[in-house]
Amino acid sequence: MIRSELIQKVSDENPHLYQRDVEKIVSTIFDEITSALADGDRVELRGFGAFSVKERDARIGRNPRTGESVNVDRKHVPFFKAGKLLRDRLNNRA
Repeated sequence: MIRSELIQKVSDENPHLYQRDVEKIVSTIFDEITSALADGDRVELRGFGAFSVKERDARIGRNPRTGESVNVDRKHVPFFKAGKLLRDRLNNRA
């Protein structure tokens, strides 16, 4: 599902809301999650999962085309851990 499909689905399920308002709501939610992660915070959505940021250390990588060694800088990457309810639903236990 892409962002526009999510907005359309929420609009369809809530006919009392204008689509532009749903678009603002979805964008605000994503922006807040992104801002929290950028600040190093953890975002937990009960029953769905938790977003956090993990730090990857600097390392020496390899260019797959040439086989040449390349220095890879330290970086931060987003990480998602599914919640119990989501895992159970995916495994048809709910």
